[in-house]
Amino acid sequence: MGTVTAERGRVAAFFDLDKTVIARSSAFVFSKPFLDQGLLSRRAVLESSYAHFLFLLSGADHDQMERMREHLTRMCAGWDVDQVRSVVAETLHEIVDPLIYAEAADLIADHRIRGHDVIIVSASGEEMVAPIAQALGADHFAATRMVVQDNKYTGDVEFYCYGDGKVEAIEKLSATHGYDLSRCYAYSDSVTDLPMLSTVGHPTAVNPDRALRKEAVTRGWPVLTFSNPVSLWARIPQPSTTTVAASAVVALSAVAAGAVSYRLLRRRR
Repeated sequence: MGTVTAERGRVAAFFDLDKTVIARSSAFVFSKPFLDQGLLSRRAVLESSYAHFLFLLSGADHDQMERMREHLTRMCAGWDVDQVRSVVAETLHEIVDPLIYAEAADLIADHRIRGHDVIIVSASGEEMVAPIAQALGADHFAATRMVVQDNKYTGDVEFYCYGDGKVEAIEKLSATHGYDLSRCYAYSDSVTDLPMLSTVGHPTAVNPDRALRKEAVTRGWPVLTFSNPVSLWARIPQPSTTTVAASAVVALSAVAAGAVSYRLLRRRR
């Protein structure tokens, strides 16, 4: 009976966000507006820019990602939520254009035509993942949740949607919506998403880092190259100002992650 139920399960396509659907690093593009508003120092901006360059050449491993998470929680502690949302609302449209890979948008559209649910699964904050997922026409999303108290970030993370955390989120969504993971699809650029890719029956590496490319070749997984970023707002309806304004935490998290990754990668060298 269990096998019959699985065979009749629904199909979903799970997409990582950064460097899979989004062509740019938010750690880089949001540095200047956060500097202008006094949330970041000039040194932090330079560090995040350098980290962005390094991440274009190679990805961060698991230990580096964990250290970045610890650092960004300390950096964000005490930041005012309304101020961060205001900065993002005023600058998002201008600085993220172009943002979405045309190939990713087409692939998402293809899945929707085939009747598959589309789900964005990202380690970035849900405040930004949610409006992007909505704009892309995704059915659901899973993202990192940060703790807010008295309208300020406490520096704690309620749920880290990374590594095995992505698998946990996918399994919860599958249990709720009846997905048969053996028939589902997943797309990512990073070897840190190997658990997510291994969870579904149809994994695909997109713009993979060196380690993921090696795994994909070994396992016989398809490898796609996305190289044509286009304007999100030109392809799909622009979300409301209120929705865009909610895209704060991922920006501050990405900038913080960029700063610490600079220190970690420089230390390794």
